[in-house]
Amino acid sequence: MSQDLPPLSALRAFEATARLGSVTAAARELHVTHGAVSRQLRSLDEHFGAPLFSKAGRGIRLTRQGRQLQNGVGEAFARLRESCGELKRATEEAPFVLNCPGSLLSRWFIPRLERFQRELPDIKLQVGDSDSELDPRRSEGGAALLFSEPPFPADMEAIELAPEDICAVASPAQAHPFDPQRPDSIFTAPLLHTRSRPQAWPQWARAQGLDESRLEQALRNGQGFDHLYYLIEAALAGLGVAIAPRLLVEGDLASGRLVAPWGSIETSGRLCLLLPHYVSHRRGERLAEWLRLEINR
Repeated sequence: MSQDLPPLSALRAFEATARLGSVTAAARELHVTHGAVSRQLRSLDEHFGAPLFSKAGRGIRLTRQGRQLQNGVGEAFARLRESCGELKRATEEAPFVLNCPGSLLSRWFIPRLERFQRELPDIKLQVGDSDSELDPRRSEGGAALLFSEPPFPADMEAIELAPEDICAVASPAQAHPFDPQRPDSIFTAPLLHTRSRPQAWPQWARAQGLDESRLEQALRNGQGFDHLYYLIEAALAGLGVAIAPRLLVEGDLASGRLVAPWGSIETSGRLCLLLPHYVSHRRGERLAEWLRLEINR
């Protein structure tokens, strides 16, 4: 005799109908049509070779075979609902892990972390830094906040938060030879660069119409740094001109610690929140909404 189980969808339709005492109520709970539930119940009658429900006036009632099946199926679905609920609660209550490059974390996110905790207290955020290539798919390390260029991974949700604007910045003491009308006056100062963003200076130079061979020579003679955070600190110390996302230097520009004589240019990059499939997208969407508000605050 075959011991194969009938389809789980059919058992689910039976459990709901037996518990609620109505095909219509079961269809409403399962978000399907009355006919769909009726077909699932008929398939169980055929599977077991016996009717599970009989008519009782204008309603239905369980047969002897139906009561026998309900004893096991009802308990099984109750335990299944309980287990799923416990797992869902544990997942929602677990910390939301967010990884981002150290420069973005230290210069932009950490100064706003207290406000995040105050405004979204139910999301227990755990932040981590990484200056290597962030790919949340490689581990269950959480979501990632970073500047990236499309195309974005097709198997992840990429929430675009803002365009990437970059600018050449220097300390006010260094900026006296600069002419805002002549971008080539930038070559009167050392150019600082970082190995983590080699494309930034060429993008800026092309937008300003500068000679790229002259830029290459200036970069060879300039100081390089491993991380963007060190690059910005070097510009603050007056060591030369740095290239950086405007988002990371807005506070310094507003306070006058840095100047951007030639303004900003928009690149093809975007500040993105990357959500792998195992991360709570409900909490991810709420975090993204808060980040957008904070960027525009």
